[in-house]
Amino acid sequence: MTVGAADRGGGTGMPEIELSAGPIDYQDTGGDGPVAVLVHGLGFDDSVWADVVAALRPDFRVLVPVLPLGSHRRPMRPDADLSAHGIARLLAEFMDRLDLRDVTLVQNDTGTAQLLVGVRDERIARLVLTSCEALDNYPPGIQGRILDAARRLPGGVFLLLQCFRFPFLARMQTSLGGMTKKRLPEELIARWYGPLLTSRHNRRDFAKFLRATRKDCYLEAARKLPEFTRPALVAWGAEDRMMPPATGRRLAELLPDARYVEIPDARTLVQLDNPAALTEEIRRFVKDNPLPGEGRLRGPARTRARRPGRSRVE
Repeated sequence: MTVGAADRGGGTGMPEIELSAGPIDYQDTGGDGPVAVLVHGLGFDDSVWADVVAALRPDFRVLVPVLPLGSHRRPMRPDADLSAHGIARLLAEFMDRLDLRDVTLVQNDTGTAQLLVGVRDERIARLVLTSCEALDNYPPGIQGRILDAARRLPGGVFLLLQCFRFPFLARMQTSLGGMTKKRLPEELIARWYGPLLTSRHNRRDFAKFLRATRKDCYLEAARKLPEFTRPALVAWGAEDRMMPPATGRRLAELLPDARYVEIPDARTLVQLDNPAALTEEIRRFVKDNPLPGEGRLRGPARTRARRPGRSRVE
């Protein structure tokens, strides 16, 4: 198993790493700053984090694995476990293989990072959960219910994905348009859904997640969240309809040392709607919760006393 350069379908060279389920591409900005791993959701890839990566890279080493959630360019092995728990294990394996330590793990949309708590969280120093599936909100919103209905019908997932051939359908409120306030560029929609529309292996991997992820998996994971005593930030889209802010507040209450904040002018894809505000919150969070040996971060973060043992709502 090797780590090396790989050429993605679009002709962009990215590092590649071989994991137990198959090879995945990833971004790595390099550097010796605090390590931040940004995790995308179902039907997205590393590009969903582009603005946040650009803003963090002067002071952080930022990595973004392209997980096998539909928009990946390399199909997984036919026997790979691609349930939410399987994806969480791949994320842990990714951090193990690259020997990433004291990671600030940032999750959006699909809530798989929560499944590492109390199971494989030894490399996580700080946890950031932005609008994502949690507790009893799975499948989430009307988009989740449509996907859940499609996966139960023969050929349903294939038929549903055909909508993404047409940007005006993808931008509907019952689809991607309900996840962001900004109008999504046609090229991004094509990038995210091109692999699903052209590769039956990608559709197989995508459908595996839908069919193998149990409805109660995030509710069960919540039982372990009180065990995570390291710093946590729950940063929710203030106008999120798919992942309601009430879910984020409940999530923060379960984490012993958490701060809850709402990102203004943002829905589920907070990193697209308001990357500046999200980046500032991540910087502030890391600055307020330093680790031994970490250098001082630049930026507008303000020091604030921590109150261990309670969540903080702002």
